[in-house]
Amino acid sequence: MGGIAWNTENMYFNTFITNEIYADVSQSAILGSMEATTAVARMVALSAIAAVVTTFIMGALSDRLKNRKMFISVGYILWGIVTAMFGFITKENVANLFNLTDEARILGTTVWCIILMDIIMTFMGSTSNDAAFQAWMTDITVPKQRPILETVLSVVGTVSSFAVTGVGSFAQAGTITYKAFFIGLGAVVTVCGVAGLFLIKDPPRTLEKEASNNYWSDLVYGFRPSVIKENSRLYLALASFCIAIVAFQVFYPYLLTYVQYVIIPDNGGIANMLRLPVIITAVVVVAILLACIVTLLKLSTKKRGICLLIGVVMLTLGFFILSTSTSVYVILVSLLPVVLGNALVNILFNAAVKDFIPEGKAGRFQGIRMIFVVLIPMVIGPVIGDMACQRAAQTIINEVGASVIVPAKNMFLWAGIVCIFGIIPLYFLMRKGVDAEEVKDTVEVN
Repeated sequence: MGGIAWNTENMYFNTFITNEIYADVSQSAILGSMEATTAVARMVALSAIAAVVTTFIMGALSDRLKNRKMFISVGYILWGIVTAMFGFITKENVANLFNLTDEARILGTTVWCIILMDIIMTFMGSTSNDAAFQAWMTDITVPKQRPILETVLSVVGTVSSFAVTGVGSFAQAGTITYKAFFIGLGAVVTVCGVAGLFLIKDPPRTLEKEASNNYWSDLVYGFRPSVIKENSRLYLALASFCIAIVAFQVFYPYLLTYVQYVIIPDNGGIANMLRLPVIITAVVVVAILLACIVTLLKLSTKKRGICLLIGVVMLTLGFFILSTSTSVYVILVSLLPVVLGNALVNILFNAAVKDFIPEGKAGRFQGIRMIFVVLIPMVIGPVIGDMACQRAAQTIINEVGASVIVPAKNMFLWAGIVCIFGIIPLYFLMRKGVDAEEVKDTVEVN
């Protein structure tokens, strides 16, 4: 359910801005406020900052209160409620609320209302998922279990992404309203939070860990030079992971808009993309992909470093292929290295990070983790993507004849260039050894 909520935010708040908010605004209103891609970049960046600050505060607090369950469950309940509230944000409602008549001010204020609500939603999501749930997963597992756990979570995350995309495509196409879409998914997430009150149990590691006497000391614990030096492998893993995610964030916030306004028209429409040769190619790619993922994940139990290097290289290669063409066949072929590389990078880096976090301090390090996997990627990545889109200057004409900039394939080239640099910290990590020391193999849950 966390995957559903995050994918709703990461994928469809962006299309909501382009398709709903910018659909009928004039060129003068856009020039008097901001481009749609710039609005998306600002929303993603400020959401990332909110996520990191929240995780620092609430992660350390969950360590001290020794109760991950309440942080997770109550956070999910409120997370769903805030998600549903997005359905009520329209230019008309904003104009009435603030008594606005100037079109540029209405557009700008509406965008900033969306950004503010996204920050509030991020506070709820980061409290429950990033601060508490991630620490809880670290508490209940040991190193040899974590690749399995991360694989399961990756599969579940992919399924949730498909679920959101499946339902969201109806909103994107106008078959259902964005209001109904946000309310429906918000309700599902809230119900999950209620269920968590009865299903989640805190393990002994959470209940029995010692906390320091100074809460503010806990907040800055991960910034201490002595802590960084003592846990150098953790920070090297986070640095390499960070660069790979920056590369992903160069295009990810703009991906569905790119598909809608570039890929589908360039390939002759949806019907043309569902022809038998395309479907056969997709099936072959998926079969090869699954076989490669299974083979490499088995290899990763003994050769994690090599598999991580393969993942980063494959991800880079896939981005470069995507930058060459908008043909559906080229995209399907590129999915093999992109999805394979992304699976290896996410599964193995997430497992390694959990391995390298010191015992009993999972909550204190969640904020550090968020700086590397959320703040830096989501601030830098979308800005690079916006620059790529502005440079390409590919536009569509909206309902009132205004030109709106949409994403272009050159953003994948920029993503590939960024991704290459992830090999540098990974090289030093491999020299130090990627495998974590053995710890207790089983954890009993109360």
